[in-house]
Amino acid sequence: MTCEVIVDVQPKKIAIALTEDKRLVEYQEEEQSASFNVGNIYFAKVRKLMPGLNACFVNVGHERDAFLHYLDLGPQFHSFAKYLKQVSSDKKNIFPMQKASFQQELPKEGSVQNVLQLGQEILVQIVKEPISTKGPRLTCEITFPGRYLVLVPFADKVNVSSKIKSSAERARLKQIIQSIKPKNFGVIVRTVAEGKKVQELDQELMILLKRWEDAIARVHAAKDLPTLCYEETNRTVALLRDLFNPTYENIFINDPKVYDEVKDYVRLIAPEMQEIVKLYKGKLPIFDNFDVTRQIKTSFGKTVSYKHGAYLIIEHTEALHVVDVNSGNRAKNPDGQEANALEVNLGAADELARQLRLRDMGGIIVVDFIDMNVAEDRQKLYERMVENMKRDRARHNILPLSKFGLMQITRQRVRPVTEVHVDETCPTCMGKGTIKSSFLFTDLIEQKIDQLVNQLQIRSFVLHVHPYVAAYINQGLVSLKFRWQMKYGFGIRVIPNQRLAFLQYEFYTPKGEEIDMKSEDDMR
Repeated sequence: MTCEVIVDVQPKKIAIALTEDKRLVEYQEEEQSASFNVGNIYFAKVRKLMPGLNACFVNVGHERDAFLHYLDLGPQFHSFAKYLKQVSSDKKNIFPMQKASFQQELPKEGSVQNVLQLGQEILVQIVKEPISTKGPRLTCEITFPGRYLVLVPFADKVNVSSKIKSSAERARLKQIIQSIKPKNFGVIVRTVAEGKKVQELDQELMILLKRWEDAIARVHAAKDLPTLCYEETNRTVALLRDLFNPTYENIFINDPKVYDEVKDYVRLIAPEMQEIVKLYKGKLPIFDNFDVTRQIKTSFGKTVSYKHGAYLIIEHTEALHVVDVNSGNRAKNPDGQEANALEVNLGAADELARQLRLRDMGGIIVVDFIDMNVAEDRQKLYERMVENMKRDRARHNILPLSKFGLMQITRQRVRPVTEVHVDETCPTCMGKGTIKSSFLFTDLIEQKIDQLVNQLQIRSFVLHVHPYVAAYINQGLVSLKFRWQMKYGFGIRVIPNQRLAFLQYEFYTPKGEEIDMKSEDDMR
């Protein structure tokens, strides 16, 4: 299986698509202005104690206070608290971590009001993004994840991933880390560290230690709380850190700055593979060029079709996600209804595993498969689902089919489910129901071009339109585009964009900045 990553960087958002054998399996998009990410570390104050919940609320700058449960304080909370006081009390020098002392571990059966006080300054890390009406979820067990290692301050233990089966390799890795890690730090060795040399592991450990030192330096210099002490790497680099594997063939990026960041990261973790990072310079939008736009429009939404006319109906609620499997208008299997149900259900299992990753659906998922009477077929369906979910990075648990034909799945929920609205709102009538004749659309475009060139003095720009409209503008020897160029100059470029609706248009500068030319008169 070959994997490719396509990164679309826009002025207002960044979108990342992961494909396996050209098929879209993961998609994430984020506003460029988004300031909250899992992994961010804040030096903040306790805002409110909630003894009934055995938790507290902490102000980390979000519109809703973040939630911190007693059990998320961690066994070494007292050690952390004492060290933070030592760092904050000396305004000239930063108290060295190696001189910090371990305090008594926090008991599991404790109470939050006996440990924390209102206004107390603590170091917290976001483990779950704000979802719906809930604020971020926090922990005081700080971690710095890397490609091969995870650094854990005040742990002083070395743990090796259980997925590394060789006892000799586990012992080797544990011995290496014990010999290079500094005092008062713990390390978790990740699965991909198997077979790595001391130099590679030591290099990454130094990078993670530098991040910790930078975070403590910000704590030392903090004046106004909350203070952001460590910011998780951008979404592209963070995704690559967790996903990167030797099967990657290409990483295409359409932005030079993000391209440089990713190139530097790949050069650091896998120098021999840095050539797979490529800057996309094509004229078509990058997602259109790699057939991602079409797959997004067919894969999101309430109804998702798959093999031979069968389809899934996916509903999202506050408590859970519900999936209904329908055979649709597919031809019946000649071997009978049972064989037909099995075939539809197996196809649904394949598509559902993809949808869970694609939408990043978390929490409880209930799937209503087509009823099957044969126990062997029900077991075969369960085994297919388990096999399909092995490629999913999120922690999950799958139960066999119940007597009602329902399958229950739990999947780790870290951030809100990815919602992509594929239904297009009419860009010309804005929902009023009446528009100008579509034959007049090119006249409207020409008016905008005339306004750009003669009033705004912008003579070089790019016009994005629906592919059908672009084909109409470019058709013929003396095309409409050629006539516009002869009249207004040769700085006009026309690009087909699958993301746009039929009578929608967008103007951009050569640097990719949007020029807003829309007005109320467009729909009259």
